[in-house]
Amino acid sequence: MKALPGSEKGPAPDSRVVGDVDPEHPMIVTVVLRPKQDVNPAAHAAGAQMSREEYTARHGAEEDDVAKVEAFAAAHHLSVYSINLAARTMVLGGRTGDMQKAFGVDLKMYTTEENTRFRGREGEVYIPDDLAGIVTAVFGLDDRPAANPHLRKLKIDAVAEPQIAVKAAAEPAAAAPHAFNAPAVGKLYQFPANLHGTGQTIAIIELGGGYRMSDLNAYFQGLGMATPSVVSVSVDGITNNPGVNSNADSEVALDIEVAGSIAPRSKIAVYFGRNTLAGFLNVINAAIHDPIRKPSVVSISWGSAEENFTAAARQQYEAAFQAAAALGVTILAASGDNGSSDGVNDGKAHVDFPAAAPSALSCGGTRLLATNPTTIASETVWNDGPTGPGAGGGGVSNFFPKPAYQTGVTVPASPTGFVGRGSPDVSGNADPVTGYNIVVGGQRVVIGGTSAVAPLFAGLTALLNQAAAPRKVGFIQPKLYTTPGTCRDVTASSNDYSGLLGVYRAGPGWDAASGLGSAIGTHWVTALVGAHLGPQPLPPQPVLNQ
Repeated sequence: MKALPGSEKGPAPDSRVVGDVDPEHPMIVTVVLRPKQDVNPAAHAAGAQMSREEYTARHGAEEDDVAKVEAFAAAHHLSVYSINLAARTMVLGGRTGDMQKAFGVDLKMYTTEENTRFRGREGEVYIPDDLAGIVTAVFGLDDRPAANPHLRKLKIDAVAEPQIAVKAAAEPAAAAPHAFNAPAVGKLYQFPANLHGTGQTIAIIELGGGYRMSDLNAYFQGLGMATPSVVSVSVDGITNNPGVNSNADSEVALDIEVAGSIAPRSKIAVYFGRNTLAGFLNVINAAIHDPIRKPSVVSISWGSAEENFTAAARQQYEAAFQAAAALGVTILAASGDNGSSDGVNDGKAHVDFPAAAPSALSCGGTRLLATNPTTIASETVWNDGPTGPGAGGGGVSNFFPKPAYQTGVTVPASPTGFVGRGSPDVSGNADPVTGYNIVVGGQRVVIGGTSAVAPLFAGLTALLNQAAAPRKVGFIQPKLYTTPGTCRDVTASSNDYSGLLGVYRAGPGWDAASGLGSAIGTHWVTALVGAHLGPQPLPPQPVLNQ
């Protein structure tokens, strides 16, 4: 048996062992295989794209490797539940006792300070000598929660009629903080008004919760829009399940309603997966390699500090995003809502993952004030301070080197002295005080967080893909970083949430608090599609009853 590189796990923070696992309990794991050929990120940064069939033939798993893992599974009384050649994954199921023997691990039951129980392990995963180099990762032996939704709710008075209602009201006082409808934010960011996402599918990744069509219908009716086509896709048996976890339900509603109102003629596919390292990877791969719905953009609003992911997990998530780039699929991920600490209480700066993956567009947060429906009065880094709801995530990776597309910007060293991938790439309105009007659970609420920025810009990407059809804009960072004027520079405030870390301040150009700044939608069209549509007149934007 050989130790699997990158599989080592340390003790789970804020958790303790409470007993042994039940060896008879059923469980599943995800085995990741080597590719036929590695993806060449440089080629896709230059705009090369291939079909899903071409990708599988060139970069998928080898049939012989699959057969070897099938034999290994049979020898250890495990079943093969599914095989995804494109994603290079095999899901194996069986008794927990057999899994422990097959992979040389000692599994225990843990509990957190919040009384959440999970199956965990410490140390490395082992594989037979003849699978070394064939199996590159094994996930799912440990099922501790992998990520959190990056949203923040604003508390407002309950309303008698829990639904959005359109009214022709006067604009709020100039530059006064107030919540927005998502299309109003798109208008301020100059999203192209003559594009609607026609022919595009937006994939939304969720690790829990669910949506109710009654909420979606109320929301879009309140905006004077038809409800877009929304379908749920079950991964690893996880389904659309509203009413169990209100925070997760709010995340799902936020993602659908923001993306759908920006690109109202796109289709929305919501992929539900388990909140584990294995489940998170599986649901991402399901969206990227979906041969039926074929999404052109993927929005991810869940994450955690990059140190909470094993080295193998960070590598395989980035490999999945490189696969997306090869297919021309744009990945957008929220950068987190706990400022430069990313919620880690060790007095150091941390960056959120998977937003820190170089092949994902990291989406940070701002506080947006408007003079009128088309004029931004001010935009600063979102930071409500230690007594407020949060601050935009951002920082420098301790693991991923500085990518080529950031060559022209100054990225500071991380707390470990590593000059790595800087996050975020771009930012958008995220402060819950200037957040988004949403309907969830039959109630009208205001939600902010970088969770809103990923679907906001995913909607914009769907508009761009409509303009670029039949091609897709794909991996967009190289052009955003090298084309002047794609973003409105954000130069005020910092994302030092606690006020104790001393990092990171906004300033001219790219910074680890706001990235390149907030999107100028029509300039993205020019840079990424090449067709200058120019600002288009918009009809009056409906607002919510307050």
